[in-house]
Amino acid sequence: MQISDDKVVQFHYVLKDDQGQQLESSKGHDPLAYLHGHDNMMPGLEKAMAGKAKGDSFSVTLAPEEAYGQRQEGLSQRIPVKHLQGAKKWAPGMVAVVNTDQGQRQVTIVKVGRFMADVDLNHPLAGQTLTFDVEVLDVRDATDEEIAHGHAHGVGGHHHH
Repeated sequence: MQISDDKVVQFHYVLKDDQGQQLESSKGHDPLAYLHGHDNMMPGLEKAMAGKAKGDSFSVTLAPEEAYGQRQEGLSQRIPVKHLQGAKKWAPGMVAVVNTDQGQRQVTIVKVGRFMADVDLNHPLAGQTLTFDVEVLDVRDATDEEIAHGHAHGVGGHHHH
């Protein structure tokens, strides 16, 4: 079965920067799952996935526009330190998670004081050319419910409680 719209895809990935340094990897964790054709995945990666099948492995290098976008200057914000999630003690350059109206988002600490932190709202990987080494583990038809909700359920997907 090939990957096309309304298929649920499970995959492992290794993400590298343009120097070939590994930034993250799903190996050793649950694979990721997404519903193809519903904008759940960065555009360049979804394009590369189309037509692949279970057992396929491939690499794709994405320009910033196809991944996390270009960095935007002036996207810094001052927020209370207590809203930062992910560590007990903060230092510049660390990545924190904050809850926003649009859901959780990763921010990078620019400067941190006792009560307030200046954070950069650009995604930590914005402006970077990224390479994904992808291994397709499974491809299946999405359920009607998944299509209605617009995302994959189950392992690696969204869980509804």
